[in-house]
Amino acid sequence: MNLRPQKCGSDGSGRGPLSAKPAGRFTAPMPEKVSYIEPFRRRVTATKDGRTVVETERALLTHRQGQPPGLAFPVEDVDGVPAQASADIPGFVTVPWDAADAWFEEDEQMFGHVRNPYHRVDCVRSHRLLRVEVAGATVVDTTETMVVYETGLEPRLYVDSGQVRVELTRSQTHTYCPYKGTATYWNAVVNGVVLPNVAWSYEDALPESARLQQLVSFDDQRVTVLHDLPRTD
Repeated sequence: MNLRPQKCGSDGSGRGPLSAKPAGRFTAPMPEKVSYIEPFRRRVTATKDGRTVVETERALLTHRQGQPPGLAFPVEDVDGVPAQASADIPGFVTVPWDAADAWFEEDEQMFGHVRNPYHRVDCVRSHRLLRVEVAGATVVDTTETMVVYETGLEPRLYVDSGQVRVELTRSQTHTYCPYKGTATYWNAVVNGVVLPNVAWSYEDALPESARLQQLVSFDDQRVTVLHDLPRTD
């Protein structure tokens, strides 16, 4: 399965403090190209063609403006894989994520990028209104919803698939979120017309997002989504 990374808010693509458009504000101007660097006190390994090319317990976690969190490694802990000297961390190098076949945090494989320890996903039962309209048809109209409050992103509503009034067929599209897991995308069949990738679900959500298991959310770029959630201007 070819997985594409899914954008997650505190990782540079949403509205977290180091994103291009933060939701809040600092009390003093931020320096340009500021970075935050901290010890990553976990074993990190990477493999390529069946052999270990990165192995360290001295990695540094890097937070840079507009980017997902990254890792920097002591130069002597990297071998046999392309590496670039870190401009702001002498003696350390960075390795492109796709330069290795697999990355591991302790014994668990990481996908997409290293997880941000300051990122939260809160799944909260709610009676918020969700109405979804597709091609002139109302496909969801309910107040039995789950709100997902995720660091740096707008709140988003999920709903049990039993609340969907049209047929959903599985798409070939998948994305991966380091915090929620693999997203399966769904097509909507409305009056015999197939509308692709209008919704997604986590059929096997990661433990910290288990409450999302098999709930559905709709893409407001592809369908009309009406709700009463607060918005950030």
